[in-house]
Amino acid sequence: MDRQRAHQLLDQLDAAQFDAVVRLLEVMVEPLARSLALAPVEEEDITPETAAALDRARASLARGEGIPHEEVRREFGLSQ
Repeated sequence: MDRQRAHQLLDQLDAAQFDAVVRLLEVMVEPLARSLALAPVEEEDITPETAAALDRARASLARGEGIPHEEVRREFGLSQ
């Protein structure tokens, strides 16, 4: 298959399909992306302490006590 044919096929894709092809090409071409894509998924055991902390954090968010994204961005000097 030549490049011109590949371009013709790419032109026929919708946005979601095109994004998927781009991600596939990145994995094929970029060594780090390929390594990450092929890396096994590692599951960590959650300790009782971590589970309790997650429960507290989720409850805090449910009560509306979270920090808005824009506020965090400002705090770190990332506001535009």
